[in-house]
Amino acid sequence: MIQQSLSILIIEDNPALAANIYDYLEACGHLPDAAPDGESGLGLVAINRYDAIVLDWMMPRMDGMTMLARLRGEMRSAIPVIVITAKDQLEHKIEGFMTGADDYVVKPVALAELEMRLRVLVRRAAAAQGGPEVLQVADLRFDLGTLEVTRAGRRLPMTPVRRQLLELMMRKSPALVRRDELETLIWSDRVPDGDVLRSHMHMLRKAVDGDAAHKLIKTVAGSGYRLCAADE
Repeated sequence: MIQQSLSILIIEDNPALAANIYDYLEACGHLPDAAPDGESGLGLVAINRYDAIVLDWMMPRMDGMTMLARLRGEMRSAIPVIVITAKDQLEHKIEGFMTGADDYVVKPVALAELEMRLRVLVRRAAAAQGGPEVLQVADLRFDLGTLEVTRAGRRLPMTPVRRQLLELMMRKSPALVRRDELETLIWSDRVPDGDVLRSHMHMLRKAVDGDAAHKLIKTVAGSGYRLCAADE
């Protein structure tokens, strides 16, 4: 069974812990991002799309509860949030849930458990919204429930590798996705010799754009690729 890759924002001021969570989630095939405090985290939420957030409580500039209150209040965001903290008293857990947390994990964090809790939260959120997540850029549509990719209603042929590349690019659209991000997603730290990524991207571009008048996949010379609507 192909597991869904999740786009996860880690908001944690401890660099070592943030790096451990980031590396573990990336090794599990997810697409992590990181911020050192609540203020920076809100900035990233405003410009990117995330499936879930891992949120530390005690942080400088803006603590986790203040950030969570603003996320649920002024931003009206329903992104699933797991609070991680050393605060283990019942009143702290109640405060976290009352502020808008979906789950609460006491440090030290067991990474395998955290990853599973994230999957469960995202699955529940998708079910509450009426079904699996669907990514869409212009007339390109990727149903993560069926793994079907279509453009203008026409089903596109996809291999597992190219499907992973496309998912990352659609999640980050219209932002640049660096070559090393794409290579790490597919091969982790065992990138094969030769420009294998270029071959996969050539075939992905052929499947997605083909003879279409408006090309969605764009090469950024020396940097990576962008997937974006024609007017972006």
